[in-house]
Amino acid sequence: MSKISQRRVVIGDVHGHYEGLMLLLEEIAPASDDQIYFLGDLIDRGPQSAQVVEFVKENDYPCLLGNHEQMLLNILVGKDTGSANMQGWLYSGGQATVASYQSGTIPKEHLNWFENLPTYLDLGDFWLTHAGVDPQKTVQEQTAEELCWIRDEFHRIKEPYFTDKLIIVGHTITFTLPGVVPGNLAQGQGWLDIDTGAYHPRSGWLTGLDITNKLVYQANVFSQKVRTLPWKELITIIQPEEFMGGRRHKQRA
Repeated sequence: MSKISQRRVVIGDVHGHYEGLMLLLEEIAPASDDQIYFLGDLIDRGPQSAQVVEFVKENDYPCLLGNHEQMLLNILVGKDTGSANMQGWLYSGGQATVASYQSGTIPKEHLNWFENLPTYLDLGDFWLTHAGVDPQKTVQEQTAEELCWIRDEFHRIKEPYFTDKLIIVGHTITFTLPGVVPGNLAQGQGWLDIDTGAYHPRSGWLTGLDITNKLVYQANVFSQKVRTLPWKELITIIQPEEFMGGRRHKQRA
């Protein structure tokens, strides 16, 4: 299989699985001129959030703000400092993040880095964001709340949001969508979801999508298996009507 050089590879939600990320990058084997992008949610749930953040930060990889980084910032930097909000974040994986820092304190340099993460990246033919877009709003009207948190309104969209580019997202584990098996990607009208649930015991797959060569790289954080396949072999196409009747499973933050 011939490959085009200068690949663009998009990596889904890592959720603190540093060793799984290293396994995935070993499979991808990025060259110095390849571009690696992260969709956010580097942290929470897995055991090594601090190491993941330091690795992505030190390598200067473009990374988006995810809802888990946003939760952390709201509590540690912003105004959501109440005990209920703190407990909600800790329950959603924040406790593992705090524990991954040897001092038990997230350093200011990491907090500053989180604060400067963009909410989307426009690559021309592809548009990257963590969760999706509000179909009723223009790009300029989208807020971090929509771009980091939206689910159903985006997935049910009946026509592509962009006519000239595909939106690539994470945030929603693909097997929670209608008819998608663990490890597969999910594609709807103008969007492609690559969060295959690295932290989840039903899956364990961490995905890197080569949008230049249309290849999917995956590493399983539990079994340490790796695989590389054409993306058409791992994509489940979902029609908007399949979301009707409550066929979508619930997912926590």
